[in-house]
Amino acid sequence: MTEYLRTGDAGYDEARTVWNAMIDRRPAVIARCASTADVAEAVRFGREHDLEIAVRCGGHNIAGLAVPEGGLMIDLTPMNEVRVDPEARRAWVQGGALLGELDKASQEYGLATTAGNVSHTGVGGLTLGGGMGWLARKYGLSCDNVLSYEVVTADGTVVRASADENAELFWGLRGGGGNFGIVTSFEFQLHETGTRALIVEFGYPKENGFEVLRGWRELNATAPREATFTANITGDSLTVGYIWVGDGGEELLPAFRALGPVTNELVDETTYLFLQTREDNVQGHRFRRYWKGHYFKSLPDEAIRALLDNPGVGASLQAYGGAIAEVPDEAAAFSHRDTQFEFVTATRWEDPAEDEARISALRGYAAALAPYAHGAYVNTLNDDPIQRAFPPAKLERLVALKTAYDPANVFHLNQNIRPAATGGAA
Repeated sequence: MTEYLRTGDAGYDEARTVWNAMIDRRPAVIARCASTADVAEAVRFGREHDLEIAVRCGGHNIAGLAVPEGGLMIDLTPMNEVRVDPEARRAWVQGGALLGELDKASQEYGLATTAGNVSHTGVGGLTLGGGMGWLARKYGLSCDNVLSYEVVTADGTVVRASADENAELFWGLRGGGGNFGIVTSFEFQLHETGTRALIVEFGYPKENGFEVLRGWRELNATAPREATFTANITGDSLTVGYIWVGDGGEELLPAFRALGPVTNELVDETTYLFLQTREDNVQGHRFRRYWKGHYFKSLPDEAIRALLDNPGVGASLQAYGGAIAEVPDEAAAFSHRDTQFEFVTATRWEDPAEDEARISALRGYAAALAPYAHGAYVNTLNDDPIQRAFPPAKLERLVALKTAYDPANVFHLNQNIRPAATGGAA
């Protein structure tokens, strides 16, 4: 049964608090849903009362789109059940589950599917945008591993989408974000991954950064798909390495040590579950946050120089390729499968007086790298146009799908694709 919360009710402030502390909005009503029927009822309630509707799962969207000022927040967090069939290698995941809940349930059997790098991220938001994770180079993105979706549409109808049923909706849900309805259940393909992971990180002097990153770029070109190469730059710190899921991985160590004088190194044989929680931040909701992202088809020397001209904000690169690139581009809404590296620059702070300076520095850094970019991951968009995530032909198809399923743009608090009646994506 749906629990409706209003200002002053127990649990209201907790439910409206999301990962970015800059977001301090007050919904008129929060509907905490426990079932698909509850979600359908909440959508109809919101429309009957002319309330702006938003959907909350993990609350990690940097723009805080889950929290509508004076509107209706549909809170899926009570819907966090994960059911695994180890013989069929399938997982059924409710729309409010977090990645950690999916990982724990599947790793009990040595299974997993591609999920993000922070366990308190929502399965829904990650997967609907595409879903990058440590298994993606071997098994594809999260959305590539979804076999079916259960969806509540804008008129409160419940439909199923798969390759054989509502196939165009299935296509759009694979990377098109939360534009077409509220997904209340995902059916995932699982893979036999085992429970082992290898974390490798090497630190190098910043003055050697150019040659190190050039060498790292060349090593990545021939890396096994079990390895996901990473690089992190902050101020005077440069760290490059890789994550390897499954047995092996040590054979790459000598090549990394040969990139330059190593100041420190981490070679940690651990569990996949630890890997999936190592970047968690239990105090994350107290920080103010901002980020920008780019996709790079290549990493020319000029881009490396721009990367190293870092103003002190966090910057990371994560390798794509492998199984991600092998899925035909027309098979899903997710775009830019020819990406070699995803770039994200992020900053966090606590004092509101720092807002303008922090955001300005990060925007300037991202702008310096924009000439080398060819798009962006839809889940990293905040104040960017939707055209950065999708090429024109694919965006036209997404607009048509949006027009068919949500002509009034009820679900617009997302990386929004506008229906034709409201001007399309422009």
